[in-house]
Amino acid sequence: MEIRPIFSALLRNKTGAILVAVQVAISMAILANALHIVNVRQAVAARPSGIVNESEVFFINVRNLTRGGHEEQLATQKREAATLRSVAGVTSVAKVNQVPLSRSGSTNSVAVDRKQVNQTTGASFYLSADDIVSTWGLKIIEGRNFTANDVMEIDQQASEDFPDKVIITKALAEKMYPGETNIVGREMYFGTGEGANASRIVGVVERLQSQNAQVAPEAEYSTIVPVRLSGDTVNLYTVRAEAGQVERVMREAEAALRAASPTPVIVKTQTMDETRLNRYKNDRTMSWMLVIVSGLLLLITASGIVGIASLWVTQRRKQIGVRRALGARKVDILRYFLTENFMITTAGIVAGVMMAISLNQLLVSKLEMDRLPISYLVAGSAVFWALGVLAVYGPAWRAASISPALATRSA
Repeated sequence: MEIRPIFSALLRNKTGAILVAVQVAISMAILANALHIVNVRQAVAARPSGIVNESEVFFINVRNLTRGGHEEQLATQKREAATLRSVAGVTSVAKVNQVPLSRSGSTNSVAVDRKQVNQTTGASFYLSADDIVSTWGLKIIEGRNFTANDVMEIDQQASEDFPDKVIITKALAEKMYPGETNIVGREMYFGTGEGANASRIVGVVERLQSQNAQVAPEAEYSTIVPVRLSGDTVNLYTVRAEAGQVERVMREAEAALRAASPTPVIVKTQTMDETRLNRYKNDRTMSWMLVIVSGLLLLITASGIVGIASLWVTQRRKQIGVRRALGARKVDILRYFLTENFMITTAGIVAGVMMAISLNQLLVSKLEMDRLPISYLVAGSAVFWALGVLAVYGPAWRAASISPALATRSA
């Protein structure tokens, strides 16, 4: 079948063809980018936090209505940690100041030189006087864990002291010291200028996400310092329980803390699984919305193709009858409409690819999105070609089935 007669016919009735092509182009641009965003968000939500076996870890927040002074607060922290360790099924406990993925906590600016005017980057700031590395199962890839001698006890209401040891993540090490393979023993600075606090790096862990768990690489920039602080209004502990025992251990841990406290306490618990669920709740909602919108776009595009094809069948009823009377087979009529639709869909896909790339460039510049992989454009093209064939097949088959005598009968 020659393409030129079909193309000439489309030029004579170009309004419908243009509408279908524009619809395909818009749908292609939106669909490719929407599915790319969904895939990126799903990959982000599945990233490891650095905590091994997250389902075995929970957090318990204790607010003492009577706090006391510096020494009393430190004693309370140690007593509460010991109480938690005494609960059957608890394998490890560590006091912490914040929770990965919780969207609540501290971030500090860090630098490699006190003379820097601007920070090298920002990094999540984890504090713990206990063995947080073992409790969370963090993997040390260089250097060592903290020892008891590294731990400092500081009254943050009255002292300017700052921990002089630090463990950092691999991602932060690569950001601060690009291309270097051995950074243990080097000094880094929290803050910039003469007032910056120096800490010596004693270890590097493979991964520990920040409390914000950003989409950007900064999500992996974390620091851990060995310090026990007084002056906080609440005490936060992370607890690892035996597999399958988390719910029971949480209940018994809460009861044990209440029973052991000489003064009233407010206790709240949350599992790491719940923390992850809450962190990515909006991302999951957005992903489902984009999937639904994409599905509706495909449905609308298919409906548009079916509508235009059906209209053309009605308008060309007599032409089809004449062609059948002159010897055209059903397959010839069917092939005509399929080829015509393929040409329209292809024009829409070409325009859609350019629109998809332009839209992605806008998202990259404004929202720091990743660039759209070529595979999405290839897959999107295949989807719309298949959609076009399926949508036009019904009207095309009805056209091919028209009787010559019926089609050429005068109204």
